[in-house]
Amino acid sequence: MVASASRTRAIPRVYLVTDRHQTRGRGLIETVEAAVEAGVDAVQLREKDLSVRELYELACTLREVCHRNGALFLVNDHIDVAHAARADGVHLPVRSFTPAEARLLLGPEAIVGSSCHTLDEAQRAARLGADFLVFGPVFPTPSKAAFGPPVGLDELARVCATVSCPVLAIGGVGTEQVPAIHAAGAAGIAVVRAILSAPDPSSAARALVAAWSSG
Repeated sequence: MVASASRTRAIPRVYLVTDRHQTRGRGLIETVEAAVEAGVDAVQLREKDLSVRELYELACTLREVCHRNGALFLVNDHIDVAHAARADGVHLPVRSFTPAEARLLLGPEAIVGSSCHTLDEAQRAARLGADFLVFGPVFPTPSKAAFGPPVGLDELARVCATVSCPVLAIGGVGTEQVPAIHAAGAAGIAVVRAILSAPDPSSAARALVAAWSSG
């Protein structure tokens, strides 16, 4: 059974998406722990090249790390792993299950995030019941190059003004971009390299949390 979470905790403000290949040789678990200790309030486990068993074992460890520090823990796409590891919820790619289908297994209290790259995708995900959206890439970034050119701040603002659920910005996000993202109406930020590839992940996470909190 998925760990319950109140809806006041369901929306991340600084959302770390994992990629253990971006940690500069550091262990992923220790890097995530440094981030959540520094104030990151949600983590998404996204390691597409692991077996289901490996993903499950990593999920169990990261869930404990997150919950020990008051952070939410979600699993990318693998509803089965999210359920078995007692995650707080799941994060769905564009062509995946619907939020309602995910909650059939995870339960009605499961937190469901959805990725989207266009206004149409965002509207559909919101209509289908996602708790929050991650939209982008807003700025240029190597990790999101496969999703096409950056959508920009104007499109982010349009999505935020149009859909009925909170929107987090992803793609090339650092402390310098936070004020403009905040002004566009986003509810938070999602990052990969800004924390995982930083010389000091703890300091990087703390700076992002402070930047978001100050608007």
